[in-house]
Amino acid sequence: QVQLVESGGGSVQAGGSLRLSCTASGYTWNLNYMGWFRQAPGKEREGVAGIQSGTSNTDYADSVKGRYTIYQDNANKNTVYLQMNSLKPGDTAKYYCAADSRGNYCYTVPPHTCSYWGQGTQVTVSS
Repeated sequence: QVQLVESGGGSVQAGGSLRLSCTASGYTWNLNYMGWFRQAPGKEREGVAGIQSGTSNTDYADSVKGRYTIYQDNANKNTVYLQMNSLKPGDTAKYYCAADSRGNYCYTVPPHTCSYWGQGTQVTVSS
């Protein structure tokens, strides 16, 4: 089993920044992709950003390109960060970290059936 633990959510005013982190533990040897998803009340879950482990290959939703950056910890490839800048009220949602062994399949293909999920962390952006 794999456990994912997220941290870094919170409340911020529009234009502000937050950094989310996610660390995977357990049987992580075959994981090759980690991503961030978000879900706002009444909306479907959407992929925000993802990264192929050990590479610079990343995926981003159009709505966050240029504002969000996903990257891995150089010392621990099981930890990924999501730097969120220029936050907007529309970014308000619960953010979930996910991990998988099938590359970016679960990120790019709805309904995003990634193998492992974190508990989620709330991000609230006020105007």
